[in-house]
Amino acid sequence: MSNLLKSKRFVVRQSLIGKNTNVEVSFKNGKTITYSHDKAFEIMKDSLEAMNCWLKYKSYTATNNIPKVLRETEAVISSETNEVETTTDDVVETTEVEETEEQVTPEVAF
Repeated sequence: MSNLLKSKRFVVRQSLIGKNTNVEVSFKNGKTITYSHDKAFEIMKDSLEAMNCWLKYKSYTATNNIPKVLRETEAVISSETNEVETTTDDVVETTEVEETEEQVTPEVAF
């Protein structure tokens, strides 16, 4: 049986290698992906070992999606997209102002 780690970002860590861990990532865009950490590491191993973040922190993360090299590989166990609710804070309204020939200047009393 494998361990399940839930996360808000894609992650590969040296400390998880060989621990048969699956990672379930819920991205902000509503996409949820579950992947095998060990398979992801094997596929990305050469690239990771050349990255400064791996050399310094022994970790690699991505906040918006999984790396392209992993998409549609055996590392991905499941992938689903959920609809993300938008709030009024996320919506920007624009208003068109009709121009007229007559320009009105407001009177200012001093």
